[in-house]
Amino acid sequence: MTTRHRPRWSELQEILRPAPVRLSATDRRLARAASIADLRRLARRRAPRAVFDYTDGAAGEELSLSRSREAYSRIEFSPRVLQDVSAVDTSTPILGKPSAAPWIFAPTGFTRMMHTEGEPAVGRVAARAGVPYALSTMGTTSIEQLAAAAPDVRRWFQLYLWRDREASRDFVERAQATGYEALMLTVDTPVAGPRLRDVRNGLTIPPTLSLRTFAEGSLHPAWWLDLLTTEPLEFASLRRFEGTVAELVGSMFDPAATMADVVWLRELWDGPLVVKGIQTVADALAVVDAGADALVVSNHGGRQLDRAPVPLEVLPSIVDAVGDKAEVYVDGGILSGSDIVAAVALGARAALVGRAYLYGLMAGGERGVQRAAEILQQEIASTLALLGVSRVEDLRRDHVRLRQD
Repeated sequence: MTTRHRPRWSELQEILRPAPVRLSATDRRLARAASIADLRRLARRRAPRAVFDYTDGAAGEELSLSRSREAYSRIEFSPRVLQDVSAVDTSTPILGKPSAAPWIFAPTGFTRMMHTEGEPAVGRVAARAGVPYALSTMGTTSIEQLAAAAPDVRRWFQLYLWRDREASRDFVERAQATGYEALMLTVDTPVAGPRLRDVRNGLTIPPTLSLRTFAEGSLHPAWWLDLLTTEPLEFASLRRFEGTVAELVGSMFDPAATMADVVWLRELWDGPLVVKGIQTVADALAVVDAGADALVVSNHGGRQLDRAPVPLEVLPSIVDAVGDKAEVYVDGGILSGSDIVAAVALGARAALVGRAYLYGLMAGGERGVQRAAEILQQEIASTLALLGVSRVEDLRRDHVRLRQD
């Protein structure tokens, strides 16, 4: 027979104690976000369609994007049990320096379009997270502005080769003068990829006010208020340019670039040289021979060549071919800490994360980026522990397999 008693007020107080009140609605929403997918949903509600689609979309039919994501869904972990995981260490060396976790904030263009706090917010979060951040040539914050706004972050600069080589040289010299650690050369953009969502949305930089965008603005007033009451949105390193992404790439990027240009940059740049956009073993070996210290297995997030190789699938063969001649990173389709762990187990030194933190930025500015970083870090630590691995360096290929069904 169950014995019941009337609860005392002191007992009820413990149960009914209210949660701390968060004054900011944004903070409340971000605190409830338990995954990057949750941040993506918040971002979709906050940002105009053209802005969200710029981040969320890819080239052509977006098969490269969907296949990259699908590859991670086929990862099956092989955990070991009864291992001491009481103290999990997520740190790993990247380019010879300690990083708190095996991931890097990837370079992204038009970042202040997602939220006016933009690249400085990302840089500050990266500094707190203890991981590198690569500023894009197509950024909305200049090389010098980021150095001033986030002096403590491990700053890398991502470079496109221009038809005007002196313009490329100027970028390199400015990055060197302001203490950037590494130069990241992107090599998969001889021409612009056909980003159909952007075409259909009529996306331009800066965004233009039309009847359509005015109607969109009524649904997203906070975003438009930020845009119209802060510094004008522009390519900070390419001032005075106005037009579409395709027009910019067509007028400035160099489709005649060759491996000799990698050699030229190697002679020009004193620090570590990273080459991003590698999709084959042959190109991996070629850029290493040309002087690259690291390379990124990448199809540009599916935003250039549709039906390009899936980075996760070609990663092991490239890692095997390169050996210890250079560090190998990977990107594309990474939306969780477990994705990062899987990539490292398959041989990557680190993963580049782009869309994941941009969803956070759209959802809540710097606080949203911070929440994205927290989610990824928590997921990395818990995945390692559940795998029976206490250190990133102990991850091996036999911890994962890529299902073929």
